[in-house]
Amino acid sequence: MTDYPPRHVTLVLCDQLGSVLGALPPFEVLLPWRQEVRDVVVGARTAYGVEVTVLRLLSAADGWGVAGGAVTYLAEVALAPSAADLVPWRGADPVAEQPFRLPYARPGGPAADLAWADTALGLIGRERVGPAEQLRTWNLSSIWRLPVVDGLVWLKVVPPFFAHEGRMLQLLDPSVVPPLVAAGGPRVLLDDVPGEDHWGAALPVLQRLVGMLVRLQVEWVDRVGELEGLGAPDWRVESFVPAAQRLVDVCADQLDVEVVRRLRVLVAGLPGRFAAVAACGLPDTLVHGDFHPGNACGSPAADGHSVLLDWGDCGIGHPLLDQAATIGSIAPGQREPLLAHWEGLWREALPGSDPSRAAALLEPVRALRQAMVYRMFLDNIEPDEHVYHSGDPGLWLARAAAAV
Repeated sequence: MTDYPPRHVTLVLCDQLGSVLGALPPFEVLLPWRQEVRDVVVGARTAYGVEVTVLRLLSAADGWGVAGGAVTYLAEVALAPSAADLVPWRGADPVAEQPFRLPYARPGGPAADLAWADTALGLIGRERVGPAEQLRTWNLSSIWRLPVVDGLVWLKVVPPFFAHEGRMLQLLDPSVVPPLVAAGGPRVLLDDVPGEDHWGAALPVLQRLVGMLVRLQVEWVDRVGELEGLGAPDWRVESFVPAAQRLVDVCADQLDVEVVRRLRVLVAGLPGRFAAVAACGLPDTLVHGDFHPGNACGSPAADGHSVLLDWGDCGIGHPLLDQAATIGSIAPGQREPLLAHWEGLWREALPGSDPSRAAALLEPVRALRQAMVYRMFLDNIEPDEHVYHSGDPGLWLARAAAAV
């Protein structure tokens, strides 16, 4: 976190009917991550005595990325602050309709989500006993922490392209996912999980997480039809090759000529590459889609218990596609031993398989899949929030080309 500057936050305020009231003067938030809004809510309360619900990002002066700098959000208030604390808003109309805007990014949207959560909790006798705490909002999720009579639950709301997460959690082994309290469309309620996220975890914890994933993937080899029924993304060869061709065509004018040449060579060779991967003996199965230490929570002890989070990214494909998000999110010294452990688990599960060769063949495929996912985000979110992902497809396409 110390590598990023703090945020200098401007809040444009609207009422619950969507009328723009003006903007608060900027204030500083030390936590740099732009999608994290708990400190923004606290900062507005501390600086101006106003209770806000952050709806969405309007702009980020420093361009692409998720951290630091001057940022402007739209926020909803039930009670307007003093006119003396507001300055006129001269920018574009922040509540003008946009077809990709998510319900929770509109005035009244978060209130509707909380009303759904309160109803679901009331049906099981776990009523909320205090104010809901807004933690995160961006184009991939809205997350709230709710105090209930017997502890805490988490409300998560996602965009339509992640809406299979609730149904997925109902199918997965409950010992390795957060306890599901309720699910409805894009909304889920999850029980609190003791412990901490595993960013910066020691190697034994990372090995434990990989073991959990591999066991799940082995179990799901014969359940791919259920994933198809959920409408999960399909990264098998029949779907992947035409999707990769479209991706390169769409992004070609944004890339270096040599990168495009390498990518076209890569795409042309994908059927043969997938055939060579299949010959290594690891079948297609469940892919988590965003498997990194931050998407696991639990005990930091090597023999402790953890759960795997964020199943909205899941899909169907080669199990070692999940190495992409992991490799870049752990310390360099952990990579080789973790990958060796990962491949050893597959050799143990499938004697005679060659996961090491499969992993090497898949290196550019993993990068292509990452680029596809980010391009899908950009194709399905409103333009104001492209700043979160705009550079990611090109970054991953360049990595794919370099790996050819």
